[in-house]
Amino acid sequence: MNLSLLVYLKSLQTFCAFAATKLYAFAKSAQRSMKDSCQFICQTNPFFIQATYFTLISFAGYEALKVLKSQDKSNTLQDLDVLFTAVSASTVSSMATIEMEDFSSTQLWILAILMLIGSEVFTSILSLHLKAKFNTEKSLNRRDHSSQLDIESISITNFGPNTSHGTKDTMSFSDIWLANKEHVDPKTIELLGTAATVYLLITNLGSSLLIYLYLKLVPDAQEVLKRKGIGLFLFSVFTAISSLANCGFTPVNENMIIFQKNSVLLLLIIPQILVGNTLFAPCFRFMVWSLQKITGKEEWQFILQHPKAIGYKHLMSTRKCAYLILTVVGFIILQTILFCSLEWSSKALQEMSSYQKIVGALFQSANARHAGESIVDMSSLSSAIMVLYTVMMYLPGYTSFLPNYDDRYSKAEKKYNRKRLLEDWIFSQLSYLAIFVMLICITEREALTTDPLNFNVFSILFEVVSAYGNVGFSFGYSCKRMLKQDVHCKDASYGFVGKWSDKGKLILIIVMVLGRLKAYNLKGGRAWKLR
Repeated sequence: MNLSLLVYLKSLQTFCAFAATKLYAFAKSAQRSMKDSCQFICQTNPFFIQATYFTLISFAGYEALKVLKSQDKSNTLQDLDVLFTAVSASTVSSMATIEMEDFSSTQLWILAILMLIGSEVFTSILSLHLKAKFNTEKSLNRRDHSSQLDIESISITNFGPNTSHGTKDTMSFSDIWLANKEHVDPKTIELLGTAATVYLLITNLGSSLLIYLYLKLVPDAQEVLKRKGIGLFLFSVFTAISSLANCGFTPVNENMIIFQKNSVLLLLIIPQILVGNTLFAPCFRFMVWSLQKITGKEEWQFILQHPKAIGYKHLMSTRKCAYLILTVVGFIILQTILFCSLEWSSKALQEMSSYQKIVGALFQSANARHAGESIVDMSSLSSAIMVLYTVMMYLPGYTSFLPNYDDRYSKAEKKYNRKRLLEDWIFSQLSYLAIFVMLICITEREALTTDPLNFNVFSILFEVVSAYGNVGFSFGYSCKRMLKQDVHCKDASYGFVGKWSDKGKLILIIVMVLGRLKAYNLKGGRAWKLR
C-alpha cells in the first residue's frame, strides 16, 4: 500500500514538473509573441498606436473631470459634454460645448495636462523613445548577423554617428531605403528625444514666466482675472501650454477677446503659437545646430547631415526649413493684409487703436492655421475672411512651397517601399470632410429648417474644418439670429457645436480624433484619378 502510494506520488511529481516546464515554456512563448506583435504594430501601424493613445488619455481625462467638482453648483454638466471637452483638449482642438468658467481650478489643471500630453511635440517625443527602444532590440538581435553577398546584393556606404567617412556594407537592393533607418545608433535617437524634451520644457516654462510677468506688471490685465476669480499663475501656465500646443483654450469664457487691447500680451503669445506647431521644425533644427556647435559631438553632426535617416518628421533639412519659414510668414502677411483691408472699420475692432488693430490682425492670422485663439467674435467677420480662414485651417502645419525640391530618399522610397492596397484606396481628406458635413447636416436637419440663420451649411462646414484642423474657431450661436424668438434662449460663449444634438457632437468627436491623426492620411485617395 505504501509502495503504491510512493509510486503514485512520484508519478504525480514527475507530471507536475513536466506540466510546469511546458507551462513556463508556453508563457515565455506567449510573452515573446505578444512582444513581437506589439513591436510589429508599433512599427507598421503607428496610426493604431496613436489612436489608442488619444482614446486612453481622453477617457482618463473624462474620468478625472467627472470626479473633480466643477464651478457649476447645480452640477448640470452632461457626461457627453465633459467627454467632448476631454477629447477636444487631448486632440488640441479647442472645440467647446461648455463654458470654460464652469470648470473649477483643479479641472482646468486636468485640461492643461491633457493639452500638454496631447501636443504634437510631446507625442513626437514618445515616438522617438519607442523608436530608440525597438532599434536597440533589433541591434541586439542582429549583433552576430553578418551580411551575405548574393545575386541581388549591392554595396553601399553606411554612415553612423561615430564614423567620419562611412563603412562599406553589403545588403539587398530592396533594403537600401530601410538601411539608413535601421542602422542608426539607438543612442542617437535617444539623444534627439532628450533634446526634444528639453525644447518642450524650456518653451513651456519660458512662456509661462513671460505671461506671468506681464500680468504682474499690468494692473488692467490683473483686474480682469481677479473679477473672474482666476489666479494669475493658473492663467499663465494654462495659456502658455494651450498656445504652444496650438489648442486655443483659455480659462475665461471670452477667450482672448477681453485682452484685445493688451497688444504686448498678444505679441508674447504669437511666437509661442508658431514655435509649438508650424515653425517647430525650423526652431528644433536651430536648437540641434546650437547643441552641435556648443558640444561638438559627432551625434549632433550626424543628425544634422542625415535628417531623413533618423525618421523624425519634425527634423528637416536646412533648405526645407527655409522654405517652410517663408511659407508660414507669407501666409501670415497675406492674412494680415486682407484682415486689415476688410475689417479695419468693422464693428468688432471699432474700439481699438490703429496699432492695436494691426497687432490684433497678426494675432488672428497666426491663430488661423491651428491655434484657434481669437480676439473677436468670429461671426462678426466678413464672409471673405471666413472663407480665407476655412482654407488656412484645412492646410496641414508643415504646408510649404518647395520649388524643385530634391529629396534624395524620395525616389528610393517610392520605388522600393511596398504599399498596402488599402492605402491606395483610402479616401482623401476632402472626401472625409464632405462625408462628415453630410452626416451632420442629416443629424441637424430639423435645426437647419427652423433656425437657418444659425444653422446653415457653411457654418457647419466651418465647424467641421475647424475640428478636423484642430483649430477651434467657431461661429458660436446667437439668440438674436433666431427667426422665432425664444424667451428661454440664452447666449453662451462656447462654440456652435454646443447647440448641436448628441449625435452631431459624437460625430465631431470622431472628426477631432481623425484630424489629430491626419498625418497618416496626407497621401490618401491617390488611386482615384481625376481627369
